[in-house]
Amino acid sequence: MTTVPGHREVAFDTPRWWVEFTDPAEPAQRLRCDLTWLTSSWHCIFGQGCPGIYADRPDDGCCTLGAHLTDDDDLARVSEAAGRLGPDEWQLHDLGQEGAWRDRDGDDVTTRVVDGACIFLNRPGFPAGAGCALHQHAVAEGLPPHTLKPDVCWQLPVRRTYRTVEAPDETSYLEVTIAEYDRRGWGPGGHDLDWYCTAAPVAHSAAQPVYLSLRDELVELIGEPAYQVLVEHCEEALAARRGRRHLPLWVHPATRAGGAQA
Repeated sequence: MTTVPGHREVAFDTPRWWVEFTDPAEPAQRLRCDLTWLTSSWHCIFGQGCPGIYADRPDDGCCTLGAHLTDDDDLARVSEAAGRLGPDEWQLHDLGQEGAWRDRDGDDVTTRVVDGACIFLNRPGFPAGAGCALHQHAVAEGLPPHTLKPDVCWQLPVRRTYRTVEAPDETSYLEVTIAEYDRRGWGPGGHDLDWYCTAAPVAHSAAQPVYLSLRDELVELIGEPAYQVLVEHCEEALAARRGRRHLPLWVHPATRAGGAQA
């Protein structure tokens, strides 16, 4: 792991405070959630000091790589969204017409990489502003960005995984884990990134904790009933840790190092 000078990272493999509860909408399903992450003060700092995941691409944020689309629904959503974009809001509009925004990586459909970054990334100097054209269009239309962007893009840096748990009495349930998408989430190559935000104190300066700032994304991932239960646990965690510095695992190490507690 390397780090961009001036943008240090804390260790990401630290003790965490977890909670488990039954999904109110799916009794055969249990949620396992990382409260240390969800109550952290992380937020995206693209355009506000983000040095990018690669030192030689400081303006890309994490959009240097093309996004892998997860399934047909993901492809259909992004295709429909791309059709809404005009050349005044999408810098590479002309290169992405008639499905040309797509590429392939083996069996996976991905967004095309043009001149070193995702085709939907507006570069610095573009009149509509730098950043994801899909995200900017959603904001302009008053839509939640996750309704237009590829799954992998709007879910980052929240990681949802599934596991079937076998109990001693031969019953089982589906465990859904909601946690931090840290460097390891990118696979072995994640350790070669020059910088990554979730462990960086500079990105832990938000006024709201993650469970509130990423409300729409979390509801999409686990559903409204489960989200409301999660909110209760997060609020209890925040209340319990106030003034109790002898339990540092309750606070995300990057939030603690950044001096901001949501």
